[in-house]
Amino acid sequence: MALAININELIHGGVIEWERLEFKQGWNPEDVLHTLCAFANDLNNWGGGYIILGIAENKGRPVLPPEGLNPAQIDSIQGEITGLGHRLIPQYIPLIQPYLFQGKPILVLYAPAGDMRPYSAPENMSERGLQNRFSYIRSGSRTIKAQNENLRRLQELTARIPFDDRICQTANQNDLSLGLIRDFLHEIKSDLAEESTRMPFTDLCKQMNIVKGPEELLRPVNAGLLFFSPEPHRFFERAWIEVVVRKDEAGKDFDEKYFKGPLHIQLRNALDYIRTNIIIERIKKVSGRAESQRVYNFPYDAVEEALSNAVFHKSYEMGQPIEVQIWADKIEILSFPGPVPPVNAKILAENKRIVARDYRNRRVGDFLKELHLTEGRGTGIPTIYKTMQNNGSPPPIFETDVDCTYFLTVIPAHSQFIQKGYDPVRDQDDDYVNDAEQIYNYDYVARVLKFAQTPKSKTEILTLLGYKNHFDNYRRYIAPLIDNHWLEMTIPHKPSSRNQKYRTTALGKKFVF
Repeated sequence: MALAININELIHGGVIEWERLEFKQGWNPEDVLHTLCAFANDLNNWGGGYIILGIAENKGRPVLPPEGLNPAQIDSIQGEITGLGHRLIPQYIPLIQPYLFQGKPILVLYAPAGDMRPYSAPENMSERGLQNRFSYIRSGSRTIKAQNENLRRLQELTARIPFDDRICQTANQNDLSLGLIRDFLHEIKSDLAEESTRMPFTDLCKQMNIVKGPEELLRPVNAGLLFFSPEPHRFFERAWIEVVVRKDEAGKDFDEKYFKGPLHIQLRNALDYIRTNIIIERIKKVSGRAESQRVYNFPYDAVEEALSNAVFHKSYEMGQPIEVQIWADKIEILSFPGPVPPVNAKILAENKRIVARDYRNRRVGDFLKELHLTEGRGTGIPTIYKTMQNNGSPPPIFETDVDCTYFLTVIPAHSQFIQKGYDPVRDQDDDYVNDAEQIYNYDYVARVLKFAQTPKSKTEILTLLGYKNHFDNYRRYIAPLIDNHWLEMTIPHKPSSRNQKYRTTALGKKFVF
Protein backbone atom coordinates (compact mmCIF):
# COMPACT_ATOMS: atom_id res chain seq x y z
CA MET A 1 0.00 0.00 0.00
CA ALA A 2 1.15 3.54 -0.72
CA LEU A 3 1.59 6.10 2.03
CA ALA A 4 -0.72 9.11 2.11
CA ILE A 5 1.97 11.55 1.03
CA ASN A 6 3.59 12.82 -2.15
CA ILE A 7 6.89 10.93 -2.32
CA ASN A 8 8.63 13.64 -4.39
CA GLU A 9 7.73 16.36 -1.91
CA LEU A 10 8.72 14.11 0.97
CA ILE A 11 12.23 13.46 -0.36
CA HIS A 12 12.79 17.07 -1.37
CA GLY A 13 11.49 18.39 1.95
CA GLY A 14 8.52 20.22 0.46
CA VAL A 15 6.14 19.27 3.28
CA ILE A 16 8.01 17.55 6.11
CA GLU A 17 10.75 19.37 8.01
CA TRP A 18 14.22 17.86 7.77
CA GLU A 19 14.18 16.99 11.48
CA ARG A 20 11.52 14.43 10.60
CA LEU A 21 13.48 12.79 7.78
CA GLU A 22 16.33 10.27 7.94
CA PHE A 23 18.07 9.13 4.76
CA LYS A 24 20.08 5.90 4.79
CA GLN A 25 22.01 4.52 1.85
CA GLY A 26 21.87 0.91 2.99
CA TRP A 27 20.29 -1.32 5.56
CA ASN A 28 21.69 -0.80 9.08
CA PRO A 29 19.26 -2.39 11.59
CA GLU A 30 20.77 -0.72 14.64
CA ASP A 31 20.52 2.82 13.23
CA VAL A 32 16.99 2.21 11.99
CA LEU A 33 15.96 0.81 15.39
CA HIS A 34 17.19 3.91 17.24
CA THR A 35 15.55 6.30 14.79
CA LEU A 36 12.26 4.38 14.95
CA CYS A 37 12.41 4.76 18.73
CA ALA A 38 13.05 8.49 18.42
CA PHE A 39 10.17 9.08 16.01
CA ALA A 40 7.83 6.98 18.17
CA ASN A 41 8.76 9.08 21.22
CA ASP A 42 8.07 12.28 19.24
CA LEU A 43 9.38 14.54 21.97
CA ASN A 44 8.24 17.74 20.24
CA ASN A 45 4.86 16.44 19.05
CA TRP A 46 5.82 16.86 15.39
CA GLY A 47 3.88 13.77 14.30
CA GLY A 48 6.66 11.19 14.06
CA GLY A 49 8.88 10.95 11.01
CA TYR A 50 10.10 9.10 7.93
CA ILE A 51 13.11 6.86 7.30
CA ILE A 52 14.08 6.45 3.65
CA LEU A 53 16.28 3.49 2.81
CA GLY A 54 18.22 3.48 -0.44
CA ILE A 55 19.15 7.18 -0.56
CA ALA A 56 22.39 8.49 0.86
CA GLU A 57 22.53 11.80 2.70
CA ASN A 58 24.95 14.71 2.90
CA LYS A 59 24.46 17.03 5.89
CA GLY A 60 20.93 15.74 6.26
CA ARG A 61 19.95 16.26 2.62
CA PRO A 62 19.40 13.51 0.03
CA VAL A 63 22.08 12.64 -2.48
CA LEU A 64 20.36 12.28 -5.86
CA PRO A 65 20.04 10.39 -8.07
CA PRO A 66 19.76 7.56 -5.55
CA GLU A 67 21.75 4.34 -5.62
CA GLY A 68 18.70 2.44 -4.38
CA LEU A 69 18.46 -0.93 -2.66
CA ASN A 70 19.10 -4.41 -3.97
CA PRO A 71 15.64 -5.53 -5.19
CA ALA A 72 16.35 -9.07 -3.96
CA GLN A 73 16.73 -7.80 -0.38
CA ILE A 74 13.64 -5.64 -0.10
CA ASP A 75 11.30 -8.39 1.14
CA SER A 76 13.78 -9.59 3.76
CA ILE A 77 14.42 -6.01 4.94
CA GLN A 78 10.69 -5.46 5.46
CA GLY A 79 10.56 -8.61 7.59
CA GLU A 80 13.53 -7.45 9.66
CA ILE A 81 11.90 -4.05 10.22
CA THR A 82 8.86 -5.78 11.70
CA GLY A 83 11.24 -7.69 13.96
CA LEU A 84 12.87 -4.44 15.07
CA GLY A 85 9.47 -3.14 16.14
CA HIS A 86 9.21 -6.05 18.55
CA ARG A 87 12.52 -5.04 20.14
CA LEU A 88 11.06 -1.70 21.20
CA ILE A 89 9.30 -1.50 24.56
CA PRO A 90 6.38 -1.11 24.23
CA GLN A 91 6.22 -2.91 20.87
CA TYR A 92 5.83 -0.62 17.89
CA ILE A 93 5.32 -1.30 14.16
CA PRO A 94 5.89 1.39 11.49
CA LEU A 95 4.21 1.55 8.09
CA ILE A 96 6.47 0.34 5.26
CA GLN A 97 6.15 1.06 1.55
CA PRO A 98 8.47 0.14 -1.36
CA TYR A 99 8.80 2.77 -4.09
CA LEU A 100 10.55 3.09 -7.42
CA PHE A 101 12.13 6.55 -7.24
CA GLN A 102 14.06 7.89 -10.22
CA GLY A 103 14.27 4.33 -11.50
CA LYS A 104 15.73 2.90 -8.27
CA PRO A 105 13.97 0.77 -5.62
CA ILE A 106 13.77 2.40 -2.18
CA LEU A 107 11.88 1.73 1.05
CA VAL A 108 9.96 4.42 2.95
CA LEU A 109 9.18 3.83 6.63
CA TYR A 110 6.56 6.07 8.23
CA ALA A 111 6.95 6.06 12.00
CA PRO A 112 3.96 7.92 13.50
CA ALA A 113 4.14 9.24 17.03
CA GLY A 114 3.39 6.41 19.43
CA ASP A 115 0.42 6.24 21.78
CA MET A 116 2.38 4.62 24.64
CA ARG A 117 5.38 6.91 25.20
CA PRO A 118 8.11 6.70 26.30
CA TYR A 119 9.61 3.98 24.09
CA SER A 120 13.03 2.42 24.67
CA ALA A 121 15.39 0.46 22.42
CA PRO A 122 18.51 -1.70 22.97
CA GLU A 123 21.79 0.22 22.82
CA ASN A 124 23.05 -2.11 20.09
CA MET A 125 22.35 -5.50 18.55
CA SER A 126 25.04 -7.41 20.48
CA GLU A 127 24.00 -9.78 23.27
CA ARG A 128 25.21 -7.33 25.90
CA GLY A 129 23.77 -4.34 24.08
CA LEU A 130 20.33 -5.93 24.05
CA GLN A 131 20.34 -5.72 27.86
CA ASN A 132 21.10 -1.98 27.93
CA ARG A 133 18.04 0.02 26.95
CA PHE A 134 17.68 3.74 26.31
CA SER A 135 14.98 6.09 25.12
CA TYR A 136 16.00 7.90 21.93
CA ILE A 137 14.82 11.26 20.62
CA ARG A 138 15.48 13.55 17.65
CA SER A 139 17.76 16.58 18.00
CA GLY A 140 17.78 18.44 14.71
CA SER A 141 18.63 15.84 12.07
CA ARG A 142 20.32 13.49 14.59
CA THR A 143 19.02 10.66 16.77
CA ILE A 144 20.38 10.85 20.34
CA LYS A 145 19.79 9.28 23.75
CA ALA A 146 17.32 11.18 25.93
CA GLN A 147 19.21 12.49 28.95
CA ASN A 148 18.76 15.03 31.75
CA GLU A 149 16.10 17.62 30.88
CA ASN A 150 15.11 15.86 27.65
CA LEU A 151 14.60 12.60 29.53
CA ARG A 152 12.45 14.37 32.13
CA ARG A 153 10.33 15.94 29.38
CA LEU A 154 9.93 12.58 27.67
CA GLN A 155 8.86 10.90 30.90
CA GLU A 156 6.21 13.59 31.37
CA LEU A 157 4.69 12.54 28.05
CA THR A 158 3.73 9.11 29.39
CA ALA A 159 0.19 8.34 28.21
CA ARG A 160 -0.16 11.95 27.00
CA ILE A 161 -1.51 11.88 23.48
CA PRO A 162 -2.36 15.18 21.73
CA PHE A 163 -6.11 15.64 21.41
CA ASP A 164 -6.13 15.55 17.61
CA ASP A 165 -4.47 12.12 17.65
CA ARG A 166 -6.87 10.56 20.16
CA ILE A 167 -9.74 8.22 19.33
CA CYS A 168 -13.18 9.81 19.20
CA GLN A 169 -15.38 7.46 21.21
CA THR A 170 -18.63 8.95 19.86
CA ALA A 171 -17.82 8.33 16.18
CA ASN A 172 -17.30 5.37 13.86
CA GLN A 173 -15.77 4.80 10.44
CA ASN A 174 -19.02 5.70 8.72
CA ASP A 175 -18.55 9.27 9.92
CA LEU A 176 -15.52 9.57 7.63
CA SER A 177 -16.19 10.54 4.01
CA LEU A 178 -14.48 8.49 1.31
CA GLY A 179 -14.99 11.37 -1.12
CA LEU A 180 -13.21 13.86 1.15
CA ILE A 181 -10.36 11.43 1.70
CA ARG A 182 -9.91 10.83 -2.04
CA ASP A 183 -10.08 14.56 -2.79
CA PHE A 184 -7.33 15.12 -0.24
CA LEU A 185 -5.12 12.35 -1.66
CA HIS A 186 -5.55 13.65 -5.21
CA GLU A 187 -4.73 17.19 -4.16
CA ILE A 188 -1.47 16.24 -2.47
CA LYS A 189 -0.68 13.90 -5.40
CA SER A 190 -0.30 10.87 -3.17
CA ASP A 191 0.29 7.47 -4.76
CA LEU A 192 -2.43 6.27 -2.42
CA ALA A 193 -5.00 8.23 -4.45
CA GLU A 194 -5.08 5.62 -7.21
CA GLU A 195 -4.95 2.67 -4.81
CA SER A 196 -7.87 4.10 -2.81
CA THR A 197 -10.24 3.19 -5.66
CA ARG A 198 -9.45 -0.52 -5.19
CA MET A 199 -8.69 -1.04 -1.51
CA PRO A 200 -11.20 -1.62 1.30
CA PHE A 201 -12.25 1.55 3.14
CA THR A 202 -10.95 0.21 6.46
CA ASP A 203 -7.51 -0.45 4.97
CA LEU A 204 -7.44 3.04 3.48
CA CYS A 205 -8.23 4.62 6.85
CA LYS A 206 -5.56 2.50 8.54
CA GLN A 207 -2.98 3.47 5.93
CA MET A 208 -3.72 7.14 6.56
CA ASN A 209 -3.54 6.55 10.31
CA ILE A 210 -6.95 8.18 10.88
CA VAL A 211 -8.48 5.19 12.70
CA LYS A 212 -7.25 3.30 15.74
CA GLY A 213 -8.31 0.49 18.01
CA PRO A 214 -8.89 -3.26 17.79
CA GLU A 215 -10.11 -4.72 14.51
CA GLU A 216 -13.57 -5.33 15.88
CA LEU A 217 -13.95 -1.74 17.13
CA LEU A 218 -11.98 0.65 14.95
CA ARG A 219 -12.80 4.30 15.59
CA PRO A 220 -11.68 7.55 13.90
CA VAL A 221 -9.08 9.75 15.51
CA ASN A 222 -10.08 13.36 16.04
CA ALA A 223 -7.85 14.71 13.25
CA GLY A 224 -9.53 12.35 10.80
CA LEU A 225 -12.95 13.72 11.74
CA LEU A 226 -11.75 17.33 11.59
CA PHE A 227 -10.62 16.91 7.97
CA PHE A 228 -12.68 14.06 6.54
CA SER A 229 -16.08 14.41 8.19
CA PRO A 230 -18.55 16.70 6.36
CA GLU A 231 -19.66 18.21 9.70
CA PRO A 232 -16.86 18.20 12.28
CA HIS A 233 -18.97 20.40 14.59
CA ARG A 234 -21.13 17.32 15.27
CA PHE A 235 -18.19 15.98 17.29
CA PHE A 236 -16.36 19.16 18.29
CA GLU A 237 -18.55 21.96 19.57
CA ARG A 238 -18.40 25.16 17.49
CA ALA A 239 -15.43 23.95 15.45
CA TRP A 240 -15.86 26.62 12.80
CA ILE A 241 -14.70 30.12 11.80
CA GLU A 242 -16.88 33.15 12.50
CA VAL A 243 -16.22 36.27 10.41
CA VAL A 244 -17.81 39.56 11.51
CA VAL A 245 -17.53 42.64 9.28
CA ARG A 246 -18.04 45.85 11.28
CA LYS A 247 -19.48 48.62 9.10
CA ASP A 248 -19.31 51.48 11.60
CA GLU A 249 -16.90 52.59 14.31
CA ALA A 250 -19.28 51.57 17.08
CA GLY A 251 -19.58 48.07 15.62
CA LYS A 252 -23.38 48.08 15.83
CA ASP A 253 -23.87 47.68 12.07
CA PHE A 254 -22.28 44.41 11.02
CA ASP A 255 -22.49 41.33 8.82
CA GLU A 256 -21.76 37.92 10.33
CA LYS A 257 -20.82 34.77 8.44
CA TYR A 258 -20.09 31.23 9.63
CA PHE A 259 -17.68 28.97 7.77
CA LYS A 260 -18.20 25.31 8.62
CA GLY A 261 -17.14 21.92 7.31
CA PRO A 262 -13.75 20.13 7.18
CA LEU A 263 -10.99 22.34 8.54
CA HIS A 264 -9.20 22.93 5.24
CA ILE A 265 -12.46 23.70 3.44
CA GLN A 266 -13.75 26.18 6.03
CA LEU A 267 -10.30 27.82 6.11
CA ARG A 268 -10.20 28.23 2.34
CA ASN A 269 -13.78 29.50 2.17
CA ALA A 270 -13.14 32.08 4.89
CA LEU A 271 -9.95 33.24 3.15
CA ASP A 272 -11.73 33.46 -0.23
CA TYR A 273 -14.45 35.59 1.35
CA ILE A 274 -11.90 37.97 2.88
CA ARG A 275 -9.88 38.20 -0.33
CA THR A 276 -12.96 38.91 -2.45
CA ASN A 277 -14.88 41.24 -0.15
CA ILE A 278 -12.38 42.86 2.19
CA ILE A 279 -8.92 43.11 0.66
CA ILE A 280 -8.50 46.11 -1.63
CA GLU A 281 -5.60 47.14 -3.80
CA ARG A 282 -4.31 50.62 -4.54
CA ILE A 283 -1.82 51.28 -7.33
CA LYS A 284 0.72 54.08 -7.32
CA LYS A 285 2.89 55.25 -10.17
CA VAL A 286 6.57 55.44 -9.22
CA SER A 287 8.67 58.01 -11.03
CA GLY A 288 11.38 56.43 -13.16
CA ARG A 289 9.92 52.93 -12.92
CA ALA A 290 7.86 51.08 -15.49
CA GLU A 291 6.04 49.07 -12.84
CA SER A 292 3.55 50.65 -10.47
CA GLN A 293 3.62 50.13 -6.72
CA ARG A 294 0.78 47.99 -5.38
CA VAL A 295 -0.44 48.55 -1.85
CA TYR A 296 -3.16 46.64 -0.01
CA ASN A 297 -5.32 47.62 2.93
CA PHE A 298 -4.54 44.19 4.40
CA PRO A 299 -1.91 42.05 2.62
CA TYR A 300 -3.51 38.71 1.84
CA ASP A 301 -0.45 36.62 2.72
CA ALA A 302 -0.46 38.03 6.26
CA VAL A 303 -4.16 37.29 6.70
CA GLU A 304 -3.74 33.79 5.27
CA GLU A 305 -0.84 32.97 7.58
CA ALA A 306 -2.58 34.38 10.67
CA LEU A 307 -5.86 32.55 10.08
CA SER A 308 -4.09 29.30 9.13
CA ASN A 309 -2.07 29.50 12.34
CA ALA A 310 -5.28 29.95 14.32
CA VAL A 311 -6.76 26.80 12.73
CA PHE A 312 -3.50 24.94 13.41
CA HIS A 313 -3.06 25.94 17.05
CA LYS A 314 -6.54 26.31 18.57
CA SER A 315 -7.82 23.66 20.96
CA TYR A 316 -10.63 21.58 19.52
CA GLU A 317 -11.42 20.33 23.01
CA MET A 318 -12.84 23.78 23.77
CA GLY A 319 -16.23 24.74 22.39
CA GLN A 320 -15.11 28.12 21.08
CA PRO A 321 -14.85 29.08 17.40
CA ILE A 322 -12.11 31.07 15.74
CA GLU A 323 -13.33 34.67 15.63
CA VAL A 324 -12.36 37.10 12.87
CA GLN A 325 -13.41 40.71 13.49
CA ILE A 326 -12.95 43.02 10.49
CA TRP A 327 -12.91 46.78 11.07
CA ALA A 328 -12.00 49.60 8.71
CA ASP A 329 -8.62 49.99 10.40
CA LYS A 330 -7.75 46.42 11.45
CA ILE A 331 -8.47 42.71 11.31
CA GLU A 332 -8.52 40.81 14.60
CA ILE A 333 -8.15 37.02 14.68
CA LEU A 334 -8.91 35.42 18.03
CA SER A 335 -8.51 31.76 19.00
CA PHE A 336 -8.49 29.80 22.25
CA PRO A 337 -6.46 29.00 24.24
CA GLY A 338 -3.16 30.85 24.01
CA PRO A 339 0.24 29.64 22.74
CA VAL A 340 2.01 26.62 24.20
CA PRO A 341 5.22 27.08 26.22
CA PRO A 342 7.73 28.54 25.97
CA VAL A 343 5.75 31.23 24.11
CA ASN A 344 4.08 33.62 26.57
CA ALA A 345 2.81 37.18 26.84
CA LYS A 346 6.26 38.60 27.56
CA ILE A 347 7.89 36.94 24.56
CA LEU A 348 5.08 38.10 22.26
CA ALA A 349 5.32 41.66 23.61
CA GLU A 350 9.07 41.70 22.96
CA ASN A 351 8.53 40.55 19.36
CA LYS A 352 11.00 37.73 19.82
CA ARG A 353 11.24 35.02 17.19
CA ILE A 354 11.15 31.70 18.97
CA VAL A 355 10.54 28.15 17.84
CA ALA A 356 7.88 26.32 19.80
CA ARG A 357 9.16 23.01 21.08
CA ASP A 358 5.70 21.54 21.50
CA TYR A 359 2.56 21.46 19.35
CA ARG A 360 -1.06 21.24 20.38
CA ASN A 361 -2.22 19.63 17.11
CA ARG A 362 0.53 17.62 15.46
CA ARG A 363 -1.79 15.79 13.04
CA VAL A 364 -3.75 18.91 12.11
CA GLY A 365 -0.45 20.60 11.32
CA ASP A 366 0.67 17.74 9.09
CA PHE A 367 -2.53 17.79 7.05
CA LEU A 368 -2.40 21.58 6.64
CA LYS A 369 1.24 21.43 5.56
CA GLU A 370 0.53 18.72 2.98
CA LEU A 371 -2.18 21.01 1.57
CA HIS A 372 0.28 23.95 1.64
CA LEU A 373 -2.00 25.90 3.96
CA THR A 374 0.73 26.39 6.54
CA GLU A 375 4.49 26.54 6.24
CA GLY A 376 7.24 24.94 8.27
CA ARG A 377 7.78 25.03 11.97
CA GLY A 378 8.29 28.46 13.55
CA THR A 379 7.72 30.49 10.33
CA GLY A 380 4.22 31.87 11.00
CA ILE A 381 4.93 35.03 12.99
CA PRO A 382 8.07 35.99 11.00
CA THR A 383 6.11 35.56 7.75
CA ILE A 384 3.39 37.92 8.96
CA TYR A 385 5.96 40.53 10.05
CA LYS A 386 7.76 40.36 6.71
CA THR A 387 4.56 40.57 4.64
CA MET A 388 3.32 43.60 6.59
CA GLN A 389 6.69 45.32 6.20
CA ASN A 390 6.81 44.66 2.45
CA ASN A 391 3.36 46.22 2.10
CA GLY A 392 4.39 49.32 4.05
CA SER A 393 1.86 48.48 6.76
CA PRO A 394 2.25 48.94 10.51
CA PRO A 395 3.65 45.86 12.27
CA PRO A 396 1.18 43.18 13.43
CA ILE A 397 0.29 42.77 17.08
CA PHE A 398 0.37 39.40 18.85
CA GLU A 399 -1.21 39.19 22.27
CA THR A 400 -2.10 36.77 25.03
CA ASP A 401 -2.71 37.10 28.77
CA VAL A 402 -0.59 35.95 31.68
CA ASP A 403 -2.36 32.59 31.80
CA CYS A 404 -2.27 32.14 27.99
CA THR A 405 -6.04 31.67 27.77
CA TYR A 406 -6.34 33.25 24.30
CA PHE A 407 -4.26 34.22 21.28
CA LEU A 408 -5.05 37.44 19.43
CA THR A 409 -3.48 38.54 16.14
CA VAL A 410 -4.15 42.12 15.02
CA ILE A 411 -3.39 43.11 11.42
CA PRO A 412 -3.56 46.91 11.12
CA ALA A 413 -4.73 48.50 7.87
CA HIS A 414 -2.29 50.41 5.70
CA SER A 415 -2.37 54.11 6.59
CA GLN A 416 -3.49 55.13 3.09
CA PHE A 417 -6.79 53.33 3.65
CA ILE A 418 -7.76 54.83 7.00
CA GLN A 419 -7.25 58.59 6.54
CA LYS A 420 -10.09 60.30 8.40
CA GLY A 421 -12.16 62.69 6.32
CA TYR A 422 -10.54 61.48 3.12
CA ASP A 423 -12.09 62.90 -0.01
CA PRO A 424 -10.94 61.37 -3.31
CA VAL A 425 -11.11 64.70 -5.18
CA ARG A 426 -9.75 67.07 -2.54
CA ASP A 427 -6.99 64.77 -1.34
CA GLN A 428 -6.09 63.09 -4.60
CA ASP A 429 -2.45 62.26 -5.17
CA ASP A 430 -1.77 62.66 -8.89
CA ASP A 431 0.73 59.80 -8.70
CA TYR A 432 -2.11 57.32 -8.23
CA VAL A 433 -3.61 55.78 -11.32
CA ASN A 434 -7.35 55.97 -11.67
CA ASP A 435 -8.02 52.24 -11.79
CA ALA A 436 -7.59 51.92 -8.06
CA GLU A 437 -7.69 55.39 -6.49
CA GLN A 438 -11.29 55.03 -5.29
CA ILE A 439 -11.71 51.30 -4.90
CA TYR A 440 -10.74 51.22 -1.25
CA ASN A 441 -13.59 53.62 -0.31
CA TYR A 442 -16.18 50.95 0.37
CA ASP A 443 -19.08 53.35 1.12
CA TYR A 444 -18.62 55.16 -2.17
CA VAL A 445 -18.38 51.93 -4.17
CA ALA A 446 -21.36 50.34 -2.45
CA ARG A 447 -23.57 53.38 -3.02
CA VAL A 448 -22.83 53.50 -6.73
CA LEU A 449 -23.18 49.77 -7.34
CA LYS A 450 -26.47 49.52 -5.44
CA PHE A 451 -27.80 52.59 -7.25
CA ALA A 452 -26.88 51.30 -10.70
CA GLN A 453 -28.64 47.94 -10.51
CA THR A 454 -30.84 49.49 -13.17
CA PRO A 455 -28.96 51.54 -15.82
CA LYS A 456 -28.07 55.07 -14.72
CA SER A 457 -26.53 57.99 -16.63
CA LYS A 458 -23.24 59.64 -15.72
CA THR A 459 -25.12 62.68 -14.46
CA GLU A 460 -27.35 60.56 -12.21
CA ILE A 461 -24.41 58.74 -10.65
CA LEU A 462 -22.37 61.90 -10.00
CA THR A 463 -25.43 63.70 -8.62
CA LEU A 464 -25.91 60.79 -6.20
CA LEU A 465 -22.36 61.39 -4.95
CA GLY A 466 -22.83 65.16 -4.77
CA TYR A 467 -20.58 66.10 -7.68
CA LYS A 468 -21.06 67.96 -10.94
CA ASN A 469 -21.09 66.26 -14.33
CA HIS A 470 -17.44 66.96 -15.09
CA PHE A 471 -14.89 64.75 -16.82
CA ASP A 472 -12.52 64.80 -13.82
CA ASN A 473 -15.32 63.52 -11.60
CA TYR A 474 -16.17 60.82 -14.14
CA ARG A 475 -12.50 59.77 -14.24
CA ARG A 476 -12.29 59.62 -10.45
CA TYR A 477 -15.61 58.05 -9.56
CA ILE A 478 -16.94 56.03 -12.48
CA ALA A 479 -13.95 54.96 -14.57
CA PRO A 480 -12.29 52.93 -11.76
CA LEU A 481 -15.46 50.86 -11.34
CA ILE A 482 -15.56 50.16 -15.07
CA ASP A 483 -11.88 49.22 -15.12
CA ASN A 484 -12.49 46.76 -12.29
CA HIS A 485 -15.48 45.28 -14.15
CA TRP A 486 -17.95 46.36 -11.43
CA LEU A 487 -19.81 48.72 -13.80
CA GLU A 488 -20.40 48.26 -17.51
CA MET A 489 -21.60 50.52 -20.30
CA THR A 490 -24.97 49.86 -21.87
CA ILE A 491 -23.53 50.95 -25.24
CA PRO A 492 -19.94 49.67 -25.01
CA HIS A 493 -19.14 50.16 -28.73
CA LYS A 494 -19.95 53.93 -28.42
CA PRO A 495 -18.42 55.09 -25.12
CA SER A 496 -19.21 58.78 -25.77
CA SER A 497 -22.83 58.25 -26.84
CA ARG A 498 -25.26 60.82 -25.39
CA ASN A 499 -27.51 57.89 -24.48
CA GLN A 500 -24.75 56.06 -22.61
CA LYS A 501 -25.68 54.59 -19.24
CA TYR A 502 -23.97 52.39 -16.69
CA ARG A 503 -25.18 49.33 -14.80
CA THR A 504 -23.76 47.06 -12.09
CA THR A 505 -22.19 43.85 -13.35
CA ALA A 506 -22.55 40.40 -11.78
CA LEU A 507 -19.09 40.88 -10.26
CA GLY A 508 -20.15 44.23 -8.83
CA LYS A 509 -23.23 42.68 -7.26
CA LYS A 510 -21.02 40.03 -5.67
CA PHE A 511 -18.93 42.81 -4.13
CA VAL A 512 -21.79 44.57 -2.34
CA PHE A 513 -24.35 41.86 -1.69
